[in-house]
Amino acid sequence: MMEANFKMTVEYDGTAFSGWQRQNDRPTIQGEIETVLTRILNQHIRISGSGRTDAGVHARAQVASFHARTDLTAGDIKRGVNALIKGPIVIRDCIPAEPDFHAQYSARSKEYHYCILNRETPCAIGRNYQWHVRKPLNIDIMNQCCAVLIGEFDFKSFENTGSPRTSTVRRIMHAGIVADSKDRLLFKIRATGFLKYMVRNIVGTLVQAGLEKITPADFNAILTACDRTVAGPTAPPHGLFLHRVYYS
Repeated sequence: MMEANFKMTVEYDGTAFSGWQRQNDRPTIQGEIETVLTRILNQHIRISGSGRTDAGVHARAQVASFHARTDLTAGDIKRGVNALIKGPIVIRDCIPAEPDFHAQYSARSKEYHYCILNRETPCAIGRNYQWHVRKPLNIDIMNQCCAVLIGEFDFKSFENTGSPRTSTVRRIMHAGIVADSKDRLLFKIRATGFLKYMVRNIVGTLVQAGLEKITPADFNAILTACDRTVAGPTAPPHGLFLHRVYYS
């Protein structure tokens, strides 16, 4: 029986979970998957995710990797996990990986999406997947602010305390807002990495700009200040999706 490395693509609804990372006393996505894999493979399994998502945050394509000694195929593992796992977690794909592949350390960039429902009345269906902002938002101003983010900068102004990191410098390749429908906005951002609450803090500040409470020049000053206290509020977690992880 040979040891093999596996790469999984995971989709999940984070509403009822305390985030991705395993915790002893709370339900997490990593914990649920590891429990089922340990049962299927009859050995202690620990998986590595491309990164942590916070409580209430969703993923369309989180990536995880793990090593196991097994004769089961990747397809067998995928079908087994999907048959046994509890909660809204789906293994979209499971494939053999190179021995040195690691979901986190092999990643080159990640893309997040954030959904905003921009109308006076809230919604009943879908309310766990978008932030309801009642007052009209100026998309042009918000995109002017997004343009400020492109490049390599110190994003300390958009970081909450408590995240393990050696540097607060990150490189953003794309950031922008589009009208996904008549009353739904979609913020897309791709970067080499993200700090704790970074996307949600950016979105909260962009909404302040969309409400015309701050200008693009103010937004630029917030970025360069490297001071979390000058930025806007943290957007709620339920509008945020890990959309894709990019590898070489």
